[in-house]
Amino acid sequence: MNEYVIRPVRADEWAKVKELRLAALKDPAAPVAFLETLEQGEAKSDELWQERAAGAATGSGIRQFVAEGPDGEWVGTVSVLVEGAGTTDIFDGEIEQAQAHFVGVFVRPAQRGIGLTEALFGAAMEWAWGLEEPVLARVRLFVHEENARAGAFYRRFGFRASGKVVPMPTDPSAKELEYVFPRPA
Repeated sequence: MNEYVIRPVRADEWAKVKELRLAALKDPAAPVAFLETLEQGEAKSDELWQERAAGAATGSGIRQFVAEGPDGEWVGTVSVLVEGAGTTDIFDGEIEQAQAHFVGVFVRPAQRGIGLTEALFGAAMEWAWGLEEPVLARVRLFVHEENARAGAFYRRFGFRASGKVVPMPTDPSAKELEYVFPRPA
């Protein structure tokens, strides 16, 4: 684990952002882990990937963290979206309090189980709690009802089911379960 560096993406790293996202969308768990298909990801223009990387590197509303191996390969990621009170979320629900929303969680299969997800979440949490404005009340994420592996990790990390359930936008017969991590006192 010590050979990996956990850090935010830089604006000029759009090609690596794209490659890692497409690798995530090829993963067998992708249909229950992401709200995007491989075909949708591959159809995005390089300009869009450039904008995505720039926003995730410098914006105050989003930050993407990666786990980088000693050879420079990116092996994991998590993105943090800042959701302001009174805005609408990706499920068309009203945001009642300022919060962070973790999305796009992925670690390549060969590196799973060595602590990278914990390290990525640690960096993402540190960034979220360190924001001066808005002060975030909690961090949340959604997990597909059939993604037991991810749900088990989130609970081990300290997230708890809030009881909020929303239909999956790509398949309204499936459910996404909200997990929350309140701001430490």
